[in-house]
Amino acid sequence: MTLRRPFNGIAKLRHLLQVLAFTLVVATLQYAFMPDKPYGPPVVYSVLIGSITWALIDLGREFVPSAAETGWPQGWHGFALVAAGIVLGYVAGTWLADTLCVHYFRFYPAGAALSGADQRTSILITAIAGLVGCYYFYAINKSAYLQDKMAEARRQANDARLKLLETQLEPHMLFNTLANLRVLIGTDPARAQHMLDRMIGYLRATLAASRSTLHPLADEFARLQDYLELMAVRMGPRLAYALELPEALQNVPVPPLLLQPLVENAIRHGLEPQVQGGHITVRASTHSGPRGPLLAIDVTDTGVGLPATLPAPGPGRSFGLAQVRERLATLHGSQGTLELIATSAGGTSARVVFPLEHPASTA
Repeated sequence: MTLRRPFNGIAKLRHLLQVLAFTLVVATLQYAFMPDKPYGPPVVYSVLIGSITWALIDLGREFVPSAAETGWPQGWHGFALVAAGIVLGYVAGTWLADTLCVHYFRFYPAGAALSGADQRTSILITAIAGLVGCYYFYAINKSAYLQDKMAEARRQANDARLKLLETQLEPHMLFNTLANLRVLIGTDPARAQHMLDRMIGYLRATLAASRSTLHPLADEFARLQDYLELMAVRMGPRLAYALELPEALQNVPVPPLLLQPLVENAIRHGLEPQVQGGHITVRASTHSGPRGPLLAIDVTDTGVGLPATLPAPGPGRSFGLAQVRERLATLHGSQGTLELIATSAGGTSARVVFPLEHPASTA
């Protein structure tokens, strides 16, 4: 695969500074082996030959289709570019250095010329330094490409993992709802019909939204409202709820179905065991963290409260909590947390916290 990369002036400037540093190292080593000669001429020759060679090769490859893996021309084009850059860089750099050393810096008298041994040494140093420099830039370009591909693969793996977790959550919620619907069909057909209509509306609303790994927090709250309305058909006046979402947080991206398991947990383990039912509040807020602002979402119920010992994760036990924790870990690592808190009124609050991410610009 070949491509033409967009010109990156900052990267080219960084390459030039690296080349200049490398040429100074070469000049210093050359002087260290020949301390009887002045230090100035090796610096002039090394800097001019090195910088011109770099310009011919690094700027020249911008005009030739390059390999996606390395950013360098493939096949004979790449070898020809390097060879031509080294030869022309040596010729042009030597001529310019001769002019400066004789007429400007006056290191040599007019008409002076390098000996045959010095010329051979200069050609050898130029060839070796040119090949080393080209391999260095080739290697760092390939390394950067491989790092980008690894990061892309990790993102794709995380997206696939999140979609798998979401597909596990959908049947879990659906089976629980169908079980409740089965009971209502025998005891209250009218409410069963109403509940079935709500479930159809909920599934229709969630189908399109669940095709992405992230959606706005406002959509997540809208899906929560659909679910709570569905549960209100079954529980009647025993279920009351409030959704509190500040306008500034409505477009914050969050994973779909992140909060629904927590609301389901609050109903199943908090409100349903109480004869009088209770109230659920879902509230979004922000606060500062050690690495930046954090988004906190609290699902608070006025139910029976936390048991003395939480059940261990397993089939039919703490499924929703385990899935929420796993999704947070996949997206945010140790910065994504889920905490269960016993409230002073006797209920339970499930708090989800993760880094606040601003929505991507659509301009």
